[in-house]
Amino acid sequence: MSTAPLLALEIHGAPRERGRQYGEGASPLIHAAVDYYTEAFGQASGLTWAQVTDRAARWMEPCRDFAPDLVEEMTGIAEGAGLHPLDILALNARGEIIYDSTFSGMSPSPPVPVPAGVGEGSPADSEDDCPADFDEAPDGCTSFALMDEASADGHVYAGQNWDWRYAVRDTVMALRVVQPGQPTVVMHLEAGQIGRQGANSAGLALNANGLGGRFDGAVGVPQTFIRRKVLNSANVADALRTLIRTQPHIASNALLTHRAGFAIDVETTPGPHGWLYPADGLLVHGNHFQAALPPQIAATYRPASPDSLIRVPRAESGLRRCRDSSSPHETRKLIRSAMSDHLGHPESLCTHPDPRKPAVRQWATLLSSCVDLTTGDYLLTPGPPCSHEYQCLPWNLYDGPSS
Repeated sequence: MSTAPLLALEIHGAPRERGRQYGEGASPLIHAAVDYYTEAFGQASGLTWAQVTDRAARWMEPCRDFAPDLVEEMTGIAEGAGLHPLDILALNARGEIIYDSTFSGMSPSPPVPVPAGVGEGSPADSEDDCPADFDEAPDGCTSFALMDEASADGHVYAGQNWDWRYAVRDTVMALRVVQPGQPTVVMHLEAGQIGRQGANSAGLALNANGLGGRFDGAVGVPQTFIRRKVLNSANVADALRTLIRTQPHIASNALLTHRAGFAIDVETTPGPHGWLYPADGLLVHGNHFQAALPPQIAATYRPASPDSLIRVPRAESGLRRCRDSSSPHETRKLIRSAMSDHLGHPESLCTHPDPRKPAVRQWATLLSSCVDLTTGDYLLTPGPPCSHEYQCLPWNLYDGPSS
């Protein structure tokens, strides 16, 4: 599986200005992302891109209420790339649009203010509300946190295999955000998005996985906004507060890791949340509920990604070998080996495109990440880890200001 080198872009300054830098620097990739989702949504539902962006508009006010600075940054991205802000919002809310009850082609509901606290929500009446060929867990991923007691070198690691549509592989990029008054953030994401997975100069990492299961109710905040606000946090308590107090629109797993040797996994939903801590210094999470099953969907829930039930124990087994590593170099080799597992191929821990599926629906591990929170090294494989070595991004997490 050949993969082009990742674009690594640094932006800085006030929100709108850094957004413009982002939009200008990643313009070809952002346009390629719009082209892909135009095709994907069209094949799945018959909707035009204009109809998709009309549906995305219902998230604008909730996003503005939640993080006006990030809406400004998103507006700057649109200006820099020569697109409409709703184009960029649709890229940031693509998972929410996929799971939304209006996606079937009906007129979208008007924007609804996000209530304070966490709403109860209710399960969708019918899985047919979202066409079956696009109703898949947003971001099939396997995330891990490796504490100092689980790595013989004494370092703290966080990372994941990021699995998503193979056709977007050339829109994946790395972004460093230098923002006055807040930690510097390094992320890997799809071009045009303001947040996904990453780490910051305060020693905090966030890895995230889709969970599946749909909830009706008030319009919640898109995951890209929640994740970026988490990554903007100066400490783990602030990050956890954002996860617990924000009502998301869709269920998503968030694995927080701190360089002090602390990790917590939070299964966030529009209703109740569940949480997990490491066992013997290791925590792995996939695309199914592992802490608690929300009562709203308990009667009918089935994992959206059945291979998640294979990936999690395989990753745990491989990562336990890091207890025998002799150095950070050896630990990183063992992490790469663990995340390259092919049991169940092509839908394995290291996922490869399934030739039985149409090209627009093929999945793959777009990259594997391994962040050494002890040293600040941020490593990525530009493609699946089985055929690509971890490479250090040009920035160390702890370079420059920490806030």
